[in-house]
Amino acid sequence: MKRLYVILFLVIAASGLLGLAIAEHSGYILIAYDSFRYESSLWATLALVAVIWLVIWGIKALIELVMASSGVVNPWSRRNRSRRVQIAIEQGQMDLAEGRWASAQKHLHRAAEAERQPLLYYLGAARAANELGNYEQCDSLLERALERQPQAELAVALSHAQLQTDRGDTEGALSTLQAMHERHPHSVQVLRQLQRLQQQRGDWSAVIRLLPELRKDKVLPANELAELERRAWGENLTLAAHREEDGAVGLQSLNRAWQQLTAAQRQEPQLVLAYAEQMRQLGAEAEAEEVLRVALKRKYDSHLARLYGLLRGSDPARQLQFAEQWLKDHPNDPSLLLTLGRLCLQTSLWGKARDYLESSLRIQRNPEACAELARLLAQLGDTERSNQLFQEGLGLLDERLLASPLPVPARV
Repeated sequence: MKRLYVILFLVIAASGLLGLAIAEHSGYILIAYDSFRYESSLWATLALVAVIWLVIWGIKALIELVMASSGVVNPWSRRNRSRRVQIAIEQGQMDLAEGRWASAQKHLHRAAEAERQPLLYYLGAARAANELGNYEQCDSLLERALERQPQAELAVALSHAQLQTDRGDTEGALSTLQAMHERHPHSVQVLRQLQRLQQQRGDWSAVIRLLPELRKDKVLPANELAELERRAWGENLTLAAHREEDGAVGLQSLNRAWQQLTAAQRQEPQLVLAYAEQMRQLGAEAEAEEVLRVALKRKYDSHLARLYGLLRGSDPARQLQFAEQWLKDHPNDPSLLLTLGRLCLQTSLWGKARDYLESSLRIQRNPEACAELARLLAQLGDTERSNQLFQEGLGLLDERLLASPLPVPARV
């Protein structure tokens, strides 16, 4: 506060001294040039110069203020443009995440056109357009992204393939990915996306052809790759049983596909199961029984044991003897007990069949065991228990049936 008083005192003193100087010596200035003539006192001239300087300084400050990056004075300044782009980015990303596709496309397209690195915004806008069904706009946005960032060809192509898949254009997606596979043969993402697409299309032969590359480039973890390999070969066996290939149909085609497997693969329970099941459906039950018997002798598997009971081999009694040998090591396997019950039914051993089926149900309530035992009991005259087992088996087939409402019986 004291400082303010001091400054005020100095200003008053200076003003007084300046007033005395002006009163004592007013001065005189004359400027003449051609027909121009300026004549005034010194102090008036100095005051005029000060005013002119203040006006010039004010104009300069105003120009700087207008040209400055202030959103209040100049809404088209560089800083404000950046702010608007940032708002468009944030709003577009939020719209994209929340499924407001039209708004997302508009905001992200605007952001992409303004940014120096626009790839992600073009991809987001393209996805939004694809979700709206505007496929031409989607493809146009991807082309624009490629024009702006040609070095991102692979990223654009992968996004394009995924969007084509989403819209149901699997042929187009396949062409896109195959083109990228030729240019980038070791791209993990290309191989992964190609494998998923071929799997979705049900082209298991193509998946099998990809397996060496998937393994070499470590596209999948070892356990996932092994599972995919088993499934692909299993599905291929199923397809082979129903297609004609080089004149081979049915069983011939199936056997040819089986021989394409390695020795180790032909010992995989999942593949043995697929092979034997297709042989059964083609009517080659005796051959399927032999395949399963050899496989089960080498290594026991509950799924193989279940299928073994669905086959009618050349000698059912001998088939039953083989199965009863497995019971020594696996007495509590409900699938094996079900198989033994079925084999006993084939050989007309009704009491033994009933015991095996009852044992299977004591370990696990299974709709197949319920149905087999219900059929047997119906023939033996125990219709009440037979009906109970049929009802139980029906409920086990689909637990949702038990929760579904039933109509109220009509009153007579």
